[in-house]
This record gives sequence, structure tokens and C-alpha cells, in this order.
Amino acid sequence: MLANYDRDLERFEREGGYAVTARIDAVLHGLEFDPAQARVTPLSALSGGELGRLGLARQLMTTADVLLLDEPTNHLDLETTRWLEEYLAASERTVLLVSHDRAFLSAAVDHVLHLEGKTATPYTGGYAAFVTQRAERRLAQQRAYDQQQRTIAHEKDYIARNIAGQNTRQAKGRRKRLERLPRLSPVIGAEGTMAVRFEVPERGGDQVVSAKNVSVGIGARTLVERFSGTLERTGVLGIIGRNGAGKSTLLRALLGEHPTQSGELRLGTSITAGYYRQDLSQVPLDRTLYDVIAGLRPRWERGRIQGHLGRFGFSGQEVQRRADSFSGGERARVALAMMMLSGANLLIFDEPTNHLDVESIEALEDAIVDYDGTVLLVSHDRALLRALTTRVWILHDGRITDFPGTFEEWETASRERERPGNGLCLCIRETTFRNGHIANDLRKEKSSHAESGVRRPVQKAVGV
Repeated sequence: MLANYDRDLERFEREGGYAVTARIDAVLHGLEFDPAQARVTPLSALSGGELGRLGLARQLMTTADVLLLDEPTNHLDLETTRWLEEYLAASERTVLLVSHDRAFLSAAVDHVLHLEGKTATPYTGGYAAFVTQRAERRLAQQRAYDQQQRTIAHEKDYIARNIAGQNTRQAKGRRKRLERLPRLSPVIGAEGTMAVRFEVPERGGDQVVSAKNVSVGIGARTLVERFSGTLERTGVLGIIGRNGAGKSTLLRALLGEHPTQSGELRLGTSITAGYYRQDLSQVPLDRTLYDVIAGLRPRWERGRIQGHLGRFGFSGQEVQRRADSFSGGERARVALAMMMLSGANLLIFDEPTNHLDVESIEALEDAIVDYDGTVLLVSHDRALLRALTTRVWILHDGRITDFPGTFEEWETASRERERPGNGLCLCIRETTFRNGHIANDLRKEKSSHAESGVRRPVQKAVGV
């Protein structure tokens, strides 16, 4: 009995048993749970996003040598994603993760396994190195494919000209060799993903959004308090904030789908909105994909409907599938196919990258860059925000703070204010809009998060 006790005690100490409570609390806190409240909260009281974060916490607490993470950032906001990056960097375990979050991949991995065209190709290096190597590999493949196609065309031409002439023997020999030749496949690239484009038939007014002393909330809880302002016709406005801060509720209130507690919030004159919902509820589940598009374009002929769906990767009999049989990624592409037909001069995206693969995200990114209207973008995808935003609204503690620059510039300013010694020197513009003019007040705020130090490399791999 004592021998068993000694063995179990030694294992308990070796696996950090005395520190396990502190580790659990640290992981829960990092994933936005209150450790004390978590001890008495039943699972039945948690939302879908909270259950997702709890599942991630459970994986992080395992003592396994290999950690498997499948889309770990899907339910995380910006701050929590950064915490996870730091946690993985400090871990000595091998991590195998599947993700479409390009910024997270850039920060977290040093090996990439790319799944594409029913093949898996390994790459050494981080995500940036993978992007470069993939482009070089595709270029080499395309050159080899083009060369083989020219060779095949030349041989076929020779065979056709000589099969019945005096060189028939040579022609037949070449035909046999050509039949045995292993064919190279066309390169799978961006042209194999979505071909999305948003057009603006009518420009609309210069004032896109108007708010006067608007408060928005759910029940007795106020999420946005007494916000006044106007949004002029602009590029891409990024709206960021922690999970549950009220970003999606603010969008629904703007579109008249959620009541305001007070004040007036409305779209400008001649502004039409296309809305990509985070839960994809705009896709009717009880209809076939063909009928969904036919309902939006009743005058289109079958060929044009099928051609439109083909731009989003749906072909053949797939167009007769009911939407309730689709995966999350397929429903996301259907939502974008519908949005492309909206003809809106204001596009509103609520977490559009949650269900898309990297190539589809890049295609959406390009479409937004080429769009000639105004875009409101709610997202935790830092790569997307860095690539697109020309202005940022930060929703925090019921207040909307305007940053008149890109998301990347906001990140730089945030890192600067969080440096040790900069505790009370935060200069973000707390903005009030009056008659289209901006009045900027400098507000001081103590830093709540410290920038992490140098990260040491950890062996990781990712399937993209």
C-alpha cells in the first residue's frame, strides 16, 4: 500500500499536481472565464462560444506530449487570441493545429502541412515562408504543366500528319509513348476558389450612418451608451471589441432588427445594405441552392444561375442540394453568393472568415479591396483587419472610441502604450461626431495588458 502511495505521490509531483489549481485558474482567466465563478457555473448555463472556449481550456490542461487543436481561435477575440499565442509559445509540447487564421499561424507555427487537391505537401518554416514556397512551387508546377501540354500538342500534330503516310511506323510508336505518358495535373491555385465581386449600381449619399444619443442593449444591460456621430462615405471601417461587447447587436440595431434603448440610429439617404450575418441565418435551409439564387434572380435562365454558383465552387448536381445539408464553409460561400447579388452600396460583414478556408478569405479580401462602396467589418481576423481597414471603432465598456487610422496603426499605438513605464500615457481619440466634424479629446487610461517578451521557438505543425 505504501509503495503504491509513494509511486502515485511521485507521479503527482512530477506532473505538477500541487500547481494544477493555479494552472487551471490561469487558463480559465486567459480564456475570459472568471475562475471563482467557473467553480459554480453549470455547463448548461454556457453559450455556444463559451462551450467552445471551455473545450479549448480542457485541451490546454492535458498532460499529453502532443496537443491537437482544431480551429482554436474561432470563438476567441483579439486579446484572447494573443494570450493563446503566448501560451503556446511558452509550451514545450509539440502542437498540431488546424487553422485558417493567418495572423495566428504567422505567430504560432514553424512547420506547415498544406492540404490541397487531395494531396498533402509539407513546408518548413513559418506561415510567411509557406506562402512564399507555395507560390514558387505553383510557378514551377505551372511551367512543367505548360511544357508538357506543348509537348503533347506537338506529338499529336505529328501523329495526325503521319499516321497514314510513309512515316506511319514512327507515328504509331509516338502514339503508344504518348498514351503511356503520365499526365501532370493543372495547378490548383486561386482560380480554383471563389470568384467573388461586389458591384455598386448606385453610389448613394455621402452620409452612410447617423447616430444621435444612441444607447443599445439587451434587456437591462446597456452595451452602447449615448453614442452620437455620423459615418461619412469611406473605405472600410473595422469594428472591434471583446466577445459580448455588443458589436453584432449594434449592427442589428443599425439595420432596424434590434430596438435601441434611446436615441436615433439610421442609415443615410439612398443607402442600401448587404448583411453577412455571423450565424449565416440569411441562408434559407429548407430550399435547394439553385432555388435560393433563382428566388433572388427570377428572370435569370438556368445557365446563368449555374454559372453564378460555379463562381463559388458549386457545380453539377450540387446546386440541387438543400442548404441544410451544407457544411459551415459551404453555407458561408452561399451567403457570399447571395450578397454578391444584393447590389448594395454598404456591405456589412459580421465575422466573415469564421468558416472560410485561407484561399477563400484571400478571394473575399480582394473583392472588398476592389469594392467601390462603404464596408463595415466586425472581425477578430487580424490579417483581414490589417489588409482592409482605413478606420477603426473600438467598442469597450459601452463606449465607442474612434481611431482615424488602419488597424495595424492601432496595434502599433496599443503596443506603444503598453510598454513598461507608459502606464498612464494612452492617447487614443475619444471621438464625438457633430455635423460631420470630428472633435478629438485625449483620454488617459492605465494599461491593462503587458506586451509579451521574446518568444522561444516550439516545434509545431499546421494543416491549412
